[in-house]
Amino acid sequence: MNRPIRIAFVSEHASPLALLGSADAGGQNVYVDEVSRNLARLGYIVDVFTRRDDASAPEIVQWRPSVRVIHLEAGPSRPRPKDELWPYMPDFRNALLRFMERDEIRYDLFHGNFWMSGWVASEVGQRLGIPVVQIFHAMGKTKRRHQKKVDTSPGDRIKTELDVVRSVDRLIAQCPNERTELLRDYHADEHKVVMIPSAVNTHTFRPIARSEARRRIGLDTSDPVIVYVGRMLPRKDIRNIVRALAVLAQGDDKLAKTVKLLVVGGETEDADPIATPEIGELQRLAAELGVSQQLCCVGKRQQDMLRYYYSAGDVAVTTPWYEPFGLTPLEAMACARPVIGSAVGGITYTVVDGETGFLVPPRNPEKLAERLHQLLSEPKLRQRMGQAARLRVEQEFTWPVVAMRTASLYESLLAMPTPSPLLKGIVGTDQRL
Repeated sequence: MNRPIRIAFVSEHASPLALLGSADAGGQNVYVDEVSRNLARLGYIVDVFTRRDDASAPEIVQWRPSVRVIHLEAGPSRPRPKDELWPYMPDFRNALLRFMERDEIRYDLFHGNFWMSGWVASEVGQRLGIPVVQIFHAMGKTKRRHQKKVDTSPGDRIKTELDVVRSVDRLIAQCPNERTELLRDYHADEHKVVMIPSAVNTHTFRPIARSEARRRIGLDTSDPVIVYVGRMLPRKDIRNIVRALAVLAQGDDKLAKTVKLLVVGGETEDADPIATPEIGELQRLAAELGVSQQLCCVGKRQQDMLRYYYSAGDVAVTTPWYEPFGLTPLEAMACARPVIGSAVGGITYTVVDGETGFLVPPRNPEKLAERLHQLLSEPKLRQRMGQAARLRVEQEFTWPVVAMRTASLYESLLAMPTPSPLLKGIVGTDQRL
């Protein structure tokens, strides 16, 4: 193919333009941003289709060289929780088809992100005879298994995921656990599943001297610091870290009385318990356990500042009870900080127990406290694990490598015979769900 290859990224709720750290802005936003821009560096042209959630946003944003973000009308032009967007997906699909027809654009391949965009990409791909690659970022059956009654996913989610798994041409799994889920829970064709781990930007996330990092963020202390960075959701179980802090505080050594927990994340740049109820829960729990003075919540920060927060800590902690992949452990590792993580999901793949940090059981503050005490009281161990963590990221988890692996997947698909489109026209129906 002599002309540049055009890729349509479909990501209904996760735009690369979004401010990270809020409830529905996290790893998927980073993935779409980093993979699209790194594909562009390889010579691809990428359009990212996302739902308009701001009436003042332009239809087309030239986000990076050869990468555009295109806002499609589907539902109200204001932010909505992602679990409320499913009824608008036919409108999203039709808006995408109209855009292609109006601008006379033919894409060579569709890349769906999340289950709803997978449905859209699959629908359009089948209609137009265009190959489709799908990455789910999280699987509905796994979410339901872990969250049970608090799972707010639409009732159609799992059935739709099963349909997408059957209809798309390739499925990207981010870690061995996700590959197993696709094969075991969704009966995916094993020849369709390709494992391409997500990654971290090693320029944005890099080691900073602890003293410099603390000065930069205004943290005036020489005490040991535990850092959590991420979304403020119950499933992230930051409360488990607060409970571990209280267990540590019961000790009779100096460490017990001086250790601090720095929590970064939320809906606003200031730590607002009204805008981010989970912050209020953490503060109430800390007061109940007598560690209020050791808890510091700072609100949401953007990626260009996060390296200072990771580097201000002595150890990073993330102990969710459910995590499909998890980019924050990699970010901390890229900043040469050891990570203590739950032995769940992708964390069991990224964190090497005993080498780049420790894996602990979820919902077990005593075991977490034990590992925290070990790391915080052994500077040489922290340094050795931090260096090993940075090296692991450099060798295995960088976005240029992800883009090259993804491009190789694209090329293998595009070399295959193209199926005939189901429809001759582009917008042939206004079929509803």
